[in-house]
Amino acid sequence: MLFQGIGLDQQSRCCHYHSALDIVSLKCGMCQAYYACYKCHDAMETHSFEPTRASEPFPVLCGVCLRFLSLSDYKSSACPYCQSAFNPNCQRHANIYFT
Repeated sequence: MLFQGIGLDQQSRCCHYHSALDIVSLKCGMCQAYYACYKCHDAMETHSFEPTRASEPFPVLCGVCLRFLSLSDYKSSACPYCQSAFNPNCQRHANIYFT
C-alpha cells in the first residue's frame, strides 16, 4: 500500500479523520512515508511527524486515484486527476504538514 495509518480504508481515511472528504495522505519530511494523518504517523513511528519542505515535489497522495500531488495541486481543493474534493478543514493543519 502506498500510504499508512490506523484503521485505514482503501481511500486513506483513518480512525482520526474519516469523513467522505478525508482522502489524502501526507508525506513526512523525515521518513518520507505517506500517512493518513500526523496522529497516525506519530502513533506508528519512533519520531514525530515533520512537515515537508517547500521544495518537495509531491507532498500529497490522493487516496482515490493514488496519484502523487504537488502542494499547488492539493491547494486547489480537489484532485486534478479524478476531481475528488478534499476536506477544506484540513487547511487548519497546514503548518503541521508543510513548511
